[in-house]
Amino acid sequence: MFEITKSTVINSLKNISNDKINTSSLTLNSIRKFEFSNSDLSLEISLANNSEEIKNLIVNQLKKDFNELKNINLNILTKSASKVSTHKDAKKDAVLPGVKNTIAIASGKGGVGKSTVAVNLAVALAKDGASVGLIDADIYGPSIPLMLGSNDKPKVYQAENSVKMIPLESHGIKFMSIGLLVDDKAPIIWRGPMASGAIKQFMTDVDWGELDYLIFDMPPGTGDIQLTLVQTIPLTGAVIVTTPQEVSLIDARKALKMFQRVNVPILGVVENMSYFIAPDTGKQYDIFGSGGGKQMCDELNAPLLGGIPIDPRIRIGGDKGEPMVIALPDADETKILFDISRKLTEQVNIRNSNASEKIEILLGDDD
Repeated sequence: MFEITKSTVINSLKNISNDKINTSSLTLNSIRKFEFSNSDLSLEISLANNSEEIKNLIVNQLKKDFNELKNINLNILTKSASKVSTHKDAKKDAVLPGVKNTIAIASGKGGVGKSTVAVNLAVALAKDGASVGLIDADIYGPSIPLMLGSNDKPKVYQAENSVKMIPLESHGIKFMSIGLLVDDKAPIIWRGPMASGAIKQFMTDVDWGELDYLIFDMPPGTGDIQLTLVQTIPLTGAVIVTTPQEVSLIDARKALKMFQRVNVPILGVVENMSYFIAPDTGKQYDIFGSGGGKQMCDELNAPLLGGIPIDPRIRIGGDKGEPMVIALPDADETKILFDISRKLTEQVNIRNSNASEKIEILLGDDD
C-alpha cells in the first residue's frame, strides 16, 4: 500500500478514466490544501469542474487506492475561487506592466468562429471572477464591437509622456478595436506595417490597468500581425480554433506549428461547430465530420479544450451584442463554454508553474 502524500494522491487521480475530468493536467500545484491524520484526508484541489459527479469520481478512486482512508473531506476550487497565476517575463512587464497573462486566440483560416469563441471565453473568464481585457487584432475585419454591443469612441487623456486611450467596457470585460476608431462602413486599406503598428498601439497606448488575462482575437493566417505580436511581447500561450473537417484542420495545423516555431506554448485547441443537435428530435448530426480536433491534438501533442456545437443562438447572440454566456446562462452550450474557459485557466496555470527561470551566465573576470 502506498503512503498517502500529495504525489501519491495525484498519481491515484490520474487513474480516473472519464472525459469530464482532465487528469493529464493535474500537477502538485493543483492541490491547494492537503491534511492527512488518523485515516482522515482533507483535500482541496483546483479543477475546472466541481460537479457532484466529479467529486464522487475522485472520492471513489481515492478509497479504491487507499484502503486505510475512512473519511475524505474534498473541496474542489474552480477558477473563481483559485488564484490566477502570472506569466513572469521582463519584456512583457515592460509593455503591459499590469497584465498577468497574454493569450492569442488564433485560427489558420477564416470562418471557423474564432471571434465568437474569443468573446465568449473572455466573458466566461470574467463571469468566473477574473479581470479580462480583449484586443480585436483582426484589423481588416473587426467584429468585436458588434459582438459586445458597444461602438462608442474611446476616451483619451494626457499621461506623463504620451496620450493614453481608455478601453471600452462591456459585459464585464475591457476591449479595444480598430472598429471603434474608424467608420464601420469604410474598408481598412492598410499595408501590413500599418496594421502591425495599430496592434502595438493597442498594447502601449491603451490604459489596460490591472488584468488577469489580456486576450488577442487574432486575424486568420500566419502573417505580419501574428509576428508583430510575438515579437513585441512574450505570450503566455495560444489557443487554436478549428472546425472538424479536414479543410479547416490543414490550416489550423499551420497556425499551431507557427506558434510552436516562435516558442509560444499551445494552451489548447477548441473545435467549433463540432456537431448539431436537432431541437425537435434531439438527434446529433456531425455536419462537418467528427473527431478532427482530437486527431490533430493527438498528432501535435496539444490539449483539446473542448468542442462547441452548432447552435443558432450563439450566432444570434453575437449579432445582438449579447454573448451566449450572458444571454442564456443555463443553456448546455453555455456550460460547455465555461468548461472550456476553466480548462484554459488550468493550462495557463500549468504553463506558468512549469516555466523555468532564466539563468544568467556572466563571462569575464569581474567577481
